[in-house]
Amino acid sequence: MSGWSHRHVIDLAAFSLADYATVLELAQRFRALPLSGARRLPALQGRLMTSLFIEPSTRTRSSFELAARRLSADVQSFSPAASSLSKGESLLDTARTYVAMGANVLVVRHRCAGVPHTLARDLDRCGERVAVLNAGDGLHSHPSQGLLDLFTLARQFSPAAPTPEALRGKRIVIVGDVLHSRVARSNLWALTACGASVVLCGPPTLLPQQFAAFVAAPPPGQRQDPVAERGSIEISRSLEQALPGADAVMTLRLQKERMHQQLLTSLDRYHRQFGLSHRRLELCGRAVPVLHPGPVNRGVELAGELLDDPKHSLVEEQVRNGIPIRMALLYLLAAAEGPPPAATPAGDGLKAV
Repeated sequence: MSGWSHRHVIDLAAFSLADYATVLELAQRFRALPLSGARRLPALQGRLMTSLFIEPSTRTRSSFELAARRLSADVQSFSPAASSLSKGESLLDTARTYVAMGANVLVVRHRCAGVPHTLARDLDRCGERVAVLNAGDGLHSHPSQGLLDLFTLARQFSPAAPTPEALRGKRIVIVGDVLHSRVARSNLWALTACGASVVLCGPPTLLPQQFAAFVAAPPPGQRQDPVAERGSIEISRSLEQALPGADAVMTLRLQKERMHQQLLTSLDRYHRQFGLSHRRLELCGRAVPVLHPGPVNRGVELAGELLDDPKHSLVEEQVRNGIPIRMALLYLLAAAEGPPPAATPAGDGLKAV
């Protein structure tokens, strides 16, 4: 993986098409490993991953820790309430404490946008040799979720070869609370990088018109877009107009905890206008997969019957794919850190990085 150049993983806006291909190829190899017998690879033996989750999480935290253990890394968990943060210690000093204990990768989740980036910058300035992996920051970014969604779709469209090219020309509809969704933002960078046409659908209060130009320019601090030609983004205010011709549909959770003003008149009305059901899905013209980053508000974003229908719902597949994607990211960041203790996973063709 000599082409990997990222010291940290903060935002998918910095990923090139080659970066996506590298992550998906590694994830596919990890996904192909047998689920029975010896599950651990010695690739990260002697490495330490510390999960700094300042915001609650079930899927992301659990799958990162499981991914690290499957690569034989040591795992150190962090509890904000039981830490010195409650005594006034800064997050940077807390992070440096864990680095002093030997942490090689800090997986950081925070309710405020920009915290992982600031932490990575400050640790670099301090001369600390540690990688920072953003596990979700405010409304900004959730790169590992965007990558696992991309991987899930690529496997759906091209099971034998889930590469970025599998998304080229596909019409992907994303429905719901885009305004408060870091997942939607990461998916916009990933899907358009792979040549997909993305249709965003939702009411104006949850989907401002400016999202149509979301990937038109690189974010502040980034000189240029690493992707030469992206797919398109369009906005629709009607599911009836958005769904025909769709190749896949992703619904987003209504993030009521991040809504600081009255943006919806009622959940029932929202479900009638933007909730997905079997009947609505027929508008696509054929059987298409349905994704949701979770947790799901049953009967609001998705009808319960559709969520539980394995013919359409890829929600559990997304959870499964989170482990190999996060294994790939941890493996690649360890590669950027230099060689660990010598080890070669038996039988899978991967060499220790």
